[in-house]
Amino acid sequence: MEFRDKQAIYLQIAEYVCEQILLSKWRPGDKILSIRELAIFMEVTPNTIQRTYDYLQQEEIITNKRGIGYFVPENGLEKVLNFRRNLFFKNDLPVMFRNMFLLKVNSEDVTILFEEFIKENFKEKKK
Repeated sequence: MEFRDKQAIYLQIAEYVCEQILLSKWRPGDKILSIRELAIFMEVTPNTIQRTYDYLQQEEIITNKRGIGYFVPENGLEKVLNFRRNLFFKNDLPVMFRNMFLLKVNSEDVTILFEEFIKENFKEKKK
């Protein structure tokens, strides 16, 4: 994974974990990758993953069953949605709104582009 310079690596890995849950690759009740497995996959130290997992546990996005591993709790999807939406509203939308205003982009343009993006990237393609 290539990391961005302006955000801590452990937070970027937390985003990755949240995306796995949002994309239903990791479902409520599922065991997730161990610290060591995710460290190897992400090419970071286990300490970085431990920091990520500690952070996600504080947000109640993952749980630790001592001696067994880390799991997505039953309300994990709801927790991720609330957590990521709040971050999006706080950090991303103000920048987007400012750029829309400065560039005179209207919401109708964005709606059309958003719908096209979803169609191309997330809906099953018809055969």
